[in-house]
Amino acid sequence: MIELLDDLEAWRLQGVRAAVARVVGLDGSGPRLPGAAMAVSEHGEVVGSVSGGCVEGAVVSEALEVLAGAERHQVSFGYSDDDAFAVGLTCGGTVHLYIEPFEAPELFAVLGAAAAAGRPVALATIVDGPGTGRKLLVGEPEAGTAVASGEGEAEAPAGVLAGSLGDLDLDRVVARDARAELAAGRTGVRHYGAHGEARIDAVLSVFVESFAPPPRMVIVGAVDFTAALVRAAKLLSYRVTVCDPRAVFATAKRFPDADEVVTGWPDRHIRSVGAGLGPRDAVCVLSHDVKFDVPALQAALETRAGYIGAMGSRRTHAERVERLREAGVDDAGLARIHSPIGLELGGRTPEETAVAIVAEIVAERYRGGAAEVRSLRDTSGPIH
Repeated sequence: MIELLDDLEAWRLQGVRAAVARVVGLDGSGPRLPGAAMAVSEHGEVVGSVSGGCVEGAVVSEALEVLAGAERHQVSFGYSDDDAFAVGLTCGGTVHLYIEPFEAPELFAVLGAAAAAGRPVALATIVDGPGTGRKLLVGEPEAGTAVASGEGEAEAPAGVLAGSLGDLDLDRVVARDARAELAAGRTGVRHYGAHGEARIDAVLSVFVESFAPPPRMVIVGAVDFTAALVRAAKLLSYRVTVCDPRAVFATAKRFPDADEVVTGWPDRHIRSVGAGLGPRDAVCVLSHDVKFDVPALQAALETRAGYIGAMGSRRTHAERVERLREAGVDDAGLARIHSPIGLELGGRTPEETAVAIVAEIVAERYRGGAAEVRSLRDTSGPIH
């Protein structure tokens, strides 16, 4: 959605109306994830994509109907013998879209400004049920402002930046849930009662779209494997920091792909940024030096980082565990450390090792652990 805002604003200033289609759900395999969006002007111009070309033609027709007066609505495209060739969705899944006119430019201006400033925000939209189309923009709790309710001005729920879903209790519950989704970097549909009641009383569906800064990776140790891991992490859109106290090794020239190279003690650096590390972030200790890696791991365990890994042989890690225990790390903390780091792929080179590390990070994020990771060839069911 963020990528469409400049074009949408340009059309608005020209007096051209537009409709926006967003992927709100996906069953099975699909070409684009929830949050993918495209916009269609009343003249048939198109920006963005919801399927990489599979269903765009059909979506344009739906969008033009909305601009002609049809209700904002959801539409689904799925694979079948009859419609696969009609719309081109041959990946085997079903994609669910929400299509609506582009409205509330003031709210989207706040969204664009927050994203440009690197502030995490979430956009909640009622996509089914009473109040379809109403929106709530949620950011950090300290950024709350007053929102209009049915009784006039009321105190906004924590973190609300703009908009309202039409009910203050619903706003409060959705704002809370949207912040949780934002912290995890998730986008998807949640279900509520009219006043935010539990799902068993659901009468409306709310699409929560997270706009979060790139996940962060802190790599401890300016060693040969580090450069390869930096490159692999950048492929996954991480913002990468390399940290090592040895100025002769920790240089931008050695790690040109890193976003930041810090010369300093790793544990101090991790503690300085630790409050900002969350479930989407990673700390990878590659230093092979107990005076660096043990304090760094202690500092990493004080954060909410979703992945903490340490390079070394099993013997090295066993010795490291004893030092960590002596330093007061308990079993729960030790269980968070992935060491030896990475999946067992059989590789040896720095590049192969880097692939093994990022593969384990992906597995941890989506599978909750790498123990069940298998080749797609040996599994059945949806691949996403």
